[in-house]
Amino acid sequence: MLVVAALGGNALLKRGEPLTAENQRANVREAAQALARIVKAGHRLVVTHGNGPQVGLLALQGAAYKPDEAYPLDVLGAETGGMIGYMIEQELENALDHAKPVATLLTQVVVDARDPAFGKPTKFIGPVYDRDEAEARAKAAGWAIAQDGDKWRRVVPSPAPQEIPDIRVLRLLLDQGVIVICTGGGGIPVLRMPDGSMTGIEAVIDKDAASALLAQQLGADALLLLTDVDAVYTGFGTDDEAAIAELTHEEARALDLPAGSMGPKIKAAADFAGHGGLAGIGRLDQATAILEKRAGTRIIAETS
Repeated sequence: MLVVAALGGNALLKRGEPLTAENQRANVREAAQALARIVKAGHRLVVTHGNGPQVGLLALQGAAYKPDEAYPLDVLGAETGGMIGYMIEQELENALDHAKPVATLLTQVVVDARDPAFGKPTKFIGPVYDRDEAEARAKAAGWAIAQDGDKWRRVVPSPAPQEIPDIRVLRLLLDQGVIVICTGGGGIPVLRMPDGSMTGIEAVIDKDAASALLAQQLGADALLLLTDVDAVYTGFGTDDEAAIAELTHEEARALDLPAGSMGPKIKAAADFAGHGGLAGIGRLDQATAILEKRAGTRIIAETS
């Protein structure tokens, strides 16, 4: 099978963990072991990843240097794609004993400037704060903020991905047996201008939505949305919570889940499954078990 495996931000930096290179390296090394098991099981692999904590950190660093000369989010997205891609590439090569070629591709993703997301920021980036500190930072920097669990974070626009213009390059690499790391952080957000040229725009595309579009365009057999939660739950966090083993894409769309957490994953999984593939949501260390229908939540086209 051709498998697109999307690593959630918590697979790279655990919630509340200091945003250090050492912590990220350790988490990526652990993630690479799980990804290597997919390849060793005989599957072809494309890896995507989030960048919420990292892109937020780079934005803070830029603002601390020269606030009036800070780099825009599209450029910061490209920086995180290179940084995280490098670590995944190296650790995955090591986990596979350098038996397979691995390459990272910075990936542009076209969005629509008229997308309503630009007027309603929802994408969490950067570290978490107590409410008072978040509100103070928001006032000083002009941020939009929102509650993330029991903490608060900066939120930015997250427009829907429309097109992946680098798809031809990705297909060439896959045809040569390369394991590709791409669409990092949802891809680099760009606009296609009337004359056909492209230019960057301030946004962070949802990684799961971009991964679903990528999987569709590549004709992937499976899309794995890997995080630190073992499944999708009904009544999550209550005494009546229960893991969901399998849903049709229509049942998945009917679920009412938070926009800032599991909601985008379910929508992305349903979008992909609606085209006939298998979508799975679950823990990173259970990736192969999800493919074998032994773990996680699976979203399918229709009941068998």
